[in-house]
Amino acid sequence: MDMTDARWRTATRSSNNGGACVEVADNLPGRVLVRDSKDRDGGTLTFAPTAWTAFVREVRTPGR
Repeated sequence: MDMTDARWRTATRSSNNGGACVEVADNLPGRVLVRDSKDRDGGTLTFAPTAWTAFVREVRTPGR
């Protein structure tokens, strides 16, 4: 998978976790990429945009 044009950003909720950060690239057509900022070469998860939106919605649901 070509990730040359991916623009990585640190996920909003990861900023105060002492380096335990998740990075997200959501600028590529038809996919959202997620990786561990401490192990950038360790693998990348790929989500369809609708699946990523559903995941984020579930994580943000109070009581979880």
